[in-house]
Amino acid sequence: MLAPVSLNLHPGEQVIFEGHPSWRAILGFYLKGLLIAVVLGVIAKLIWDDGTAFLVILVVLALTVLIGFVKRVATTYTITNRRLNIKRGIVSKEVQETRLERVQNVNYRQSVYQRLMQIGDVDFDTAASDDYNFVFNGVADPGEVVEAVDKATGASAAGSHGLGEAQPPGTPR
Repeated sequence: MLAPVSLNLHPGEQVIFEGHPSWRAILGFYLKGLLIAVVLGVIAKLIWDDGTAFLVILVVLALTVLIGFVKRVATTYTITNRRLNIKRGIVSKEVQETRLERVQNVNYRQSVYQRLMQIGDVDFDTAASDDYNFVFNGVADPGEVVEAVDKATGASAAGSHGLGEAQPPGTPR
């Protein structure tokens, strides 16, 4: 298991969810790498008739696995009781952050492939412009992430005081 990513927490701030894209989210990347390795191996076999083809396949597969692993662990998604955070990168860093009170809607999508792989993309609509994409891509159990945001915002404990909601029996109307 990977160590938690250091997030400069404010006093009273607690981490509710922290994770990376699922390994299943990069299976497509691995399959493309395998296909490229085989194609390059066939080309190497046609050009050289020694063991070079095997070496080419081995090197391409090793690079694919390494790049996929780094790509996955270099992305960290964090939800605290005050904000959402996406960190990408190892050498250079890209940090995307928004306060929870700016989150207007939380939706998740699962294509047929993603449903089979039990992953999904969680999309946060914020009070920022439409150009601002805040998405946790390829997370395992996206419903759990939505629940974590509900817990952080207190949406699940909002009560039933809205218009059109059922009222307890015996309540005057």
